[in-house]
Amino acid sequence: MAQGLARKLLPGFLAIAVFMTGDGFELTFLSKYVVDQGFSSSQASLLFTMYGLVAALAGWSSGVLAELFGAKRIMLIGAGWIVLHLVFIGVALPSHSYSLMLASYMLRGMGYPLFIYSFVVLLAQTVDPGKLASAMGWFWTSYSFGIGVFGAYLPAFITPVIGEYYSLWVSLPFSIVGMIICLCFVPKTRNANLDTMSSSDKLRELSRGVTILKDNHQIALAAVLRVICNLTLYGFPVIMPLYLATHTNGGGAWYQVTEWSTIWGLLFVVTVFGNVFWGRMGDCFGWMSQMRWWGCWLSALGTLAMYYVPQLFGHNLPFMYVCAVVLGMGISAFVPMGAVFPALEPEHKGAAVSAHNLASGLTTFCGPFIATVLLNTVGFAGVCWAYAICYISGSVISFWIRPEQPGITRKVAAN
Repeated sequence: MAQGLARKLLPGFLAIAVFMTGDGFELTFLSKYVVDQGFSSSQASLLFTMYGLVAALAGWSSGVLAELFGAKRIMLIGAGWIVLHLVFIGVALPSHSYSLMLASYMLRGMGYPLFIYSFVVLLAQTVDPGKLASAMGWFWTSYSFGIGVFGAYLPAFITPVIGEYYSLWVSLPFSIVGMIICLCFVPKTRNANLDTMSSSDKLRELSRGVTILKDNHQIALAAVLRVICNLTLYGFPVIMPLYLATHTNGGGAWYQVTEWSTIWGLLFVVTVFGNVFWGRMGDCFGWMSQMRWWGCWLSALGTLAMYYVPQLFGHNLPFMYVCAVVLGMGISAFVPMGAVFPALEPEHKGAAVSAHNLASGLTTFCGPFIATVLLNTVGFAGVCWAYAICYISGSVISFWIRPEQPGITRKVAAN
């Protein structure tokens, strides 16, 4: 890795992994914990939905903000997540005030997009375009290690001992250490044009992160595909603890929450290797065909399998682990998305990355939102089918997205 990427970027990958361990600590158990406190499954789902909405807005702004003011500075602002997390676990949850829980958890959604997606801008600014998908593979590997591997397996061991509430406090040291690594070791970047830009120019550049969706139709289609590609990644932590471990809304209570944590953790273990593998495959053989045939279809298959395997086989961990492997390989096959956006708008990379980050944030909103809207009407089966249909639709949409990929586009045209 160090040979292919600048060594000065390596602490950034470590900071992402450590920080996201803290940020994703509650994903495998929070929805069930909220329901256990007397709130409805819809209220639990709404927490994640509003969190995702704020994350979408923060993700949109992060790309251009990082380009204008420096990635490191915006990453440290995102680390302010820690204060809002303290409000959520220290005040909102003990008071059982749903309005305060919703407000604090929603605003908490600003933190991680500013922290991690600003680093994407740093990658786009410093990595050779021909190796950017590989760099994004390492970025998503760091992300997966944090939010998925450590963020899933540590709670699986800790919550049976100290309970869900105190496990939420364990997340803080990880995010603090991630912030310190960023502060001390992530290199500063500076936009040379910033000193000559007026306030109106800065606002215009910031707004370009949205207007680019209107001006560049391929960017708009890529944004739709980016929303689709991680729907289950943010929807399943909402519904699966309820589906697999309770009788809520037709759940079967086949598994313990800790067993679900190991299933979800395995999915991210797979993405750790899948992100690197698919990053290299995408750079060598083509970004779009990989996402079209492997990302969309494996994700659709894995999503439906997660629902039907418990229905058909009951408590069968090995089969669920196979489902996690399939879904993990499908999700990680979308790793070139981070390279597609700058390639579609090379003259405005910050705005293109902002469009990517907006779509990345919207998927954290849309995944839980689909569950919130459909869960009480069509149940878990309807939610899973909705996700699968979205993935299949994404395969069709991909035909109209044609980025200029170094070393690949010209080869295809020549043939």
